[in-house]
Amino acid sequence: MPSETLAPDAPATLVIVGAGPRGTGLIERIAANAPELYAGSGLEIHLVDPHPPGAGRIWRAAQSPLLWMNSHAEDVTMFTDESVEMTGPVRPGPTLHEWAGIDARTFADRQIQGSYLRWVHERAVAALPPRITVRHHQVRALKVSGPRAGRQQVWLEGREQPLSADLVVLALGHLDAELDQEQSELAAYADKHGLIHLPPDFTADSDLSALPAGEPVLVRGFGLAFVDLMVLLTEGRGGRYEGDTYVPSGREPVLYVGSRRGVPYHAKIGYDWAGERPPLPRFLGPAEIDGLLARPAGFDFRRDVWPLVEKELGFAHYHRLFTAHAERTAMAWTDFEEKYEAASEGAERDALVASAVPDPRDRLDLGALDRPLRGVTYGSFEELQEGLRGYVESDLSRRHDVAHSTDLAVFLGLLSVYGQLVRLGDIGPWWHGFFSYLASGPPGPRLRQLLALSRAGVLNFVGAGMAVRASDGVFRASSDTVPGFSVEARALVEARLPEPTLRRAVDPLLRELHADGAGETPDGLLRVDRADGRVLDRAGRPHPRRFALGPHTDGRTPGAFTRPRTGGPAFRQNDATARAVLVFLRDLGADAVG
Repeated sequence: MPSETLAPDAPATLVIVGAGPRGTGLIERIAANAPELYAGSGLEIHLVDPHPPGAGRIWRAAQSPLLWMNSHAEDVTMFTDESVEMTGPVRPGPTLHEWAGIDARTFADRQIQGSYLRWVHERAVAALPPRITVRHHQVRALKVSGPRAGRQQVWLEGREQPLSADLVVLALGHLDAELDQEQSELAAYADKHGLIHLPPDFTADSDLSALPAGEPVLVRGFGLAFVDLMVLLTEGRGGRYEGDTYVPSGREPVLYVGSRRGVPYHAKIGYDWAGERPPLPRFLGPAEIDGLLARPAGFDFRRDVWPLVEKELGFAHYHRLFTAHAERTAMAWTDFEEKYEAASEGAERDALVASAVPDPRDRLDLGALDRPLRGVTYGSFEELQEGLRGYVESDLSRRHDVAHSTDLAVFLGLLSVYGQLVRLGDIGPWWHGFFSYLASGPPGPRLRQLLALSRAGVLNFVGAGMAVRASDGVFRASSDTVPGFSVEARALVEARLPEPTLRRAVDPLLRELHADGAGETPDGLLRVDRADGRVLDRAGRPHPRRFALGPHTDGRTPGAFTRPRTGGPAFRQNDATARAVLVFLRDLGADAVG
């Protein structure tokens, strides 16, 4: 029960820091749950964000129209459905393609998504009861202060007086971070020797004008930040595509790209699901998560969690293979399913799969998927280019061929697994990267553009385990994929988002939270109560008046919006937090009346 009450007839006050998709999703859930939970004298919601409500920083209109979403328009929704396991009511709404009136399989540009998000925000605000009002403060929040048992103060940039709040929710989204030791050393070297070093950043915010035309540029990172970089440095500089041929403008730099895996993220799957879905979760569901959380000594991801993930993804894969492509199997599904359930991991399961699935290409090998260039070497730089173009072409072909619909089943398995793993908190960065690599890759057309750029010599592959050294006044990149080869350049771009950590966050609010005793995980994420998103201190105590949602927390999810009918863990979290907020404020008002 709150220890400090409201004055009779005074409205409660909620401050939400972050007006992007996560803040909007929270308001939508407040509107959905308020009729049941909140009959107070009023509620003032203050949104604090220098960027536009709904779109926020990432989806704002002020960015290049060349930048796309990496999901089909039919796979983007901000609305709950019956698949979301939550206490509050379902409030359905249109997907992006339904709202925008565009083809379902379009990869919409981010400006269209920003417009959709602004509309969702306006609809959510309009759905609030009359006694609940919203005000947007287009500034940054600098600090949250106040006692655990009392009202909080949210200090804003350029304002002498803080906002006073009964509750605060941090929905900060993707944030900038100070450089780590390696990046700091590279930046210092670049400064000393007149080189160009662009650290991890949201690509649309990077100043790419410093990268000179015709000069080599090392790029470390092969995910979605790289794809944005590729687009802005080619089409963004006047180049164009004529079919499968790239026609340079002459203003492009020459890119040398590598990463730990050495290959781009897998292309988005280009066909629809048909037939029976795998019944998920099967081997990694709520009961298994409960068991992991109940272990007195805790759990280790690789030892205790990954075998369950591997078995779950395997089940999704083989269920699809046996039910949709039975001609490529040598056993009845009912027999395989029974034996698969009983088989221990390792040699026993491998032997079962080998006996039931004759073609090794039909077997799921997560290790090979994760590191396709492990143990692979090329005799020359030119052979590497040819080999990786073949790899990308094969990936594109497979991801658009329904004969390999097991890949889509694994994708559904990944979504199911992520929805369960959210409850475990911080399990390290590896899983998030693995998920993104398999499930959150670029549109197929982007990889076709990559191939055209490679053939035109504008883009070159470096290989796996790309190492960068600063010496002799330049940056040098090498990879074990081509022994003995290296390339030097006077520019280096780190094509990835900054790591969301408390200690290195540029955002002053998070740094102040850290100084004030907020708990953090070994990887630097803000610790939150998995039941409702309350911020935990270093002793594990939930703060009664502070909540947090988003990628800077150990409850991070694949995204603030999701594919319809896939359970949307962010929606589940939004609902739990909204209900906790409304109950707290209701009780606060009840105490005032009593």
